Amino acid sequence: MSKELAEVIVENGIVYRLGEHDLYYPDLGLPEGTHYNIGKYGLMRWEYLKVNHRAEYLHLLLDGKLNEHLHEVDEECHARVEKIVEQMKAGAGITEELKATEQMKWVGLMSNVRSAAEEVVLREMIYV
Repeated sequence: MSKELAEVIVENGIVYRLGEHDLYYPDLGLPEGTHYNIGKYGLMRWEYLKVNHRAEYLHLLLDGKLNEHLHEVDEECHARVEKIVEQMKAGAGITEELKATEQMKWVGLMSNVRSAAEEVVLREMIYV
């Protein structure tokens, strides 16, 4: 008596497909996630999670929320850097008048302020 095998069977809510050697394999796939472009801070967060917090990384990945998380972190970091830069500019006396009169001094001060702001954001939001 010949027994014909079905190409697809569903058991306990899992789809199985007929594969090599007449064995059934679960048809597993990652859930559909969002597709955002990820910037500098999102990529830094991705690398940090992947290397240092593997369980959280895999949880976000398997839930289909990794890309959304990285996008949110990236946007929050950019906004936070800009806010810190504005606050530090006021404290350091960096003005538009300085920009007009002593451009090289202004560029140097702004570079220092931006670097300091990025360091704060990296410690507060990326490497946690």
